[in-house]
Amino acid sequence: MSSDDKVLEEDQPDQEPLTGTVLAVQANFYWVRLHQKSLPKSLLLCTRRTRLKKIGQRVMVGDRVLIEEPDWNGDRGAISQVLQRRSELDRPPIANVDQILLVFALASPTIEPYQLSRFLVKAESTGLAVSLALSKSDLVSQDEQQGWKERLAEWGYHPIFISVRQKSGLDELKQYLNDKITVASGPSGVGKSSLINQIIPSVDLRVNAVSGKLEKGRHTTRHVELFELPTGGLLADTPGFNQPDLFCLPQELAQYFPEIRQKLAGKSCQFSDCLHRDEPGCAVRGDWERYEHYLDFLEDAIAYEIQVHQQTDPDEALKLKSKGKGTQFEPRLEAKKYRRESRKNQQQSLRKLDIEKLMKSEEDE
Repeated sequence: MSSDDKVLEEDQPDQEPLTGTVLAVQANFYWVRLHQKSLPKSLLLCTRRTRLKKIGQRVMVGDRVLIEEPDWNGDRGAISQVLQRRSELDRPPIANVDQILLVFALASPTIEPYQLSRFLVKAESTGLAVSLALSKSDLVSQDEQQGWKERLAEWGYHPIFISVRQKSGLDELKQYLNDKITVASGPSGVGKSSLINQIIPSVDLRVNAVSGKLEKGRHTTRHVELFELPTGGLLADTPGFNQPDLFCLPQELAQYFPEIRQKLAGKSCQFSDCLHRDEPGCAVRGDWERYEHYLDFLEDAIAYEIQVHQQTDPDEALKLKSKGKGTQFEPRLEAKKYRRESRKNQQQSLRKLDIEKLMKSEEDE
C-alpha cells in the first residue's frame, strides 16, 4: 500500500456515514456531491445497490443518499440508501425542491398572459413556494415594467426584473436562491440558460437563439441537473415548454389562484362545494383579470376528473377524447369485441387446429 493510500484511509471518517445529494443522473450512474467537508473528494460517480433496484427504489436528482465503499482514487462509490424526501416532482423528476422560479421574458418573445397564468397555476399545484423573474428588462421601457409590476401584484405576485445584458436584478435573485434547492422553469427562449450562465460562471450551458420568424424558443435543455450556486444552494434548469399540462381536480383549482385565496380568506361562498361559476352566493365571481382563465382551466379540470373516473370504471358508456385544443365524448367500444386478433394468437390457433386434425386422422386409422 502506498503512502498516498494510507493518507486517504486516515482522512476517511469511520464514525460518520457518508451522505450526499444527487446532482445528475446519467444512464445507471449518479453524480453525488458529498455533504461532509473534510473528505479526500467532494464529488463521486456512484452506482445503485442491487437491493434498491429489487425493491423498486428510484434514485432521483435532488435525493439525499447514503454512500458505501467509496473509492477515493477512482472517484467512485455506491448508493446504499435513499433518505426520506421532503418533496417530489414528476415533471421534471427531481426531489427535495424548496421553491420554483418561473422565468418569462418581457420581450423577444413577449409575455402571453394566458400562458403565464397557466405556468403559474401549474407551479402552484406543486405546493411549493413560487416566484417570478421577468428577463430581458432592458428591452422594454420603465413604464412598461411598472405596468407589469402593478398588473402582477393584482395576481398576487411580485416579480424580479432581470437583465443579463445589463446585469441588473441579479443580486436580488441570488438572495432568493441562497441556500435552497430551486427549479427554474418557463417557456423556451426566455433566457433561463443564459441567466444560469450568468449567476453560475462555471457552468457553460447551451444557449440557442430564438427563432426570429416565430418568436418561439428552441429547447436547449434536455435533462435535469442541479448546479451549485457560488453563494450556496442548488439550481435546476429544466426543458422549456410552451404549454404545461394541468392535472388537478375541480375542487382543487381555486387554491392555485392567489386572488381566490385572498377572496375566500375574507368571505365564504354559500355552498361548500362551490366551483365559482354560476352558483348563488359565490364570493369569488367578479371583475378580476384572471377569472376567465380560471373558468377555462376549470373545464380542463372537469375533463381530467371525468378521465380519472373512467379509469376506475371501465364499463362507462362514454369516453373522453382530446382533439386539438378541446375535448369531446364518444361511445366506448366493448372491450376486445372490435380488437384485431394478434399474429401470435392467430399462429397459436392454427397450431391448435393442426394438432386436432392430426389426432382425428390417427383415430380414423
